[in-house]
Amino acid sequence: MKMTFRWFGENSDSVKLSQIKQIPGMTGLMGFLDYKAAGEVWTEEEIKSYIDGVHAAGLECEVIESVNVHEDIKMGLPSRDEYIANYNTTIRHLAKYGVKVIVYNFMPVFDWLRTDLARPIAEDGSNSLYFDEKDLGTMGPLDLVRKTAESCNGFSLPGWEPERLAELETTLKQYEGMTPDKLRENYKYFLDAVIPVCEEVGIKMACHPDDPAWPIFGLPRIAHSQEDFDKIVALHDSPANALCLCTGSLGSNPENDIPAVIRHFGEMDRIACLHIRNVKYLGYRNFREASHLSYDGDLDMFAIMKAVYDTCPKDVYVRPDHGRMIWDEVGRPGYGLYDRALGATYLNGLWEAIDKMSK
Repeated sequence: MKMTFRWFGENSDSVKLSQIKQIPGMTGLMGFLDYKAAGEVWTEEEIKSYIDGVHAAGLECEVIESVNVHEDIKMGLPSRDEYIANYNTTIRHLAKYGVKVIVYNFMPVFDWLRTDLARPIAEDGSNSLYFDEKDLGTMGPLDLVRKTAESCNGFSLPGWEPERLAELETTLKQYEGMTPDKLRENYKYFLDAVIPVCEEVGIKMACHPDDPAWPIFGLPRIAHSQEDFDKIVALHDSPANALCLCTGSLGSNPENDIPAVIRHFGEMDRIACLHIRNVKYLGYRNFREASHLSYDGDLDMFAIMKAVYDTCPKDVYVRPDHGRMIWDEVGRPGYGLYDRALGATYLNGLWEAIDKMSK
């Protein structure tokens, strides 16, 4: 297992590379150029500058997150071919600088949704990301966007970049009548174009699940169950068409058996990386982010790590995902230093115990 950390760059992250390097067992990053709009080419100069800085800090950068898929591709508009060509150029550029996995998603409009970015946790005084479908009430997509923007402590949030949401009303209108099958058809068109390039340069595309794991605002969502992912890997049969198993996103729906899902796709060799975190169920479509510790939430982290150990490559990329805000830290919601560092240490401890038990 390669333990990694998500980092947004020196100009837009409250966490420093030197701090990440000090986390025990940390090998590298799942990197991100958060200023790049969907559809833009990531230039060689930008990638080299970012990765050179990571290497100078003594860390690897073999996974890049959120090379966002342009909405025109998802909607199947005539302009999609231009954006797919840009995507392929970015794939080639990233491969040139040692990137082996690209994490992305095919969620219409919203990468993820929460109704509160800093819900206080009475038990310990920390706060975390929170979702309650009832809180949406009469709130529409634009209302939720405004609320989210006002609550992000001045940081950009992945999937909520202003340029992506500037024409939200128009985009939502264009999605009217889009069915899951039609979205999958557009998805296949994308994969058929990019997977051969990935095979050529040695990169895996890792699809991230819908978050939360059900449709929102009437938009079709096609990546929130084992059945959904079976359909995705069948769209283009290649080891390069892989998955990013996010335990918290899939785990937001208690009907998903996360260890079983990991074993299913691990045995197929279709897991390129994992985001591992815990969630606490509070009711129907109501949950909050918890610490990584098993009994602090409702996911069995030991069973999850055992499934990873048993079925995934021993050098699979893993990172602790969304943490609580603890110890008076102020940062990008879900992406502070302290609780994610504790999560990484906990996951490394589970891995060491499982490894020794297995031997």
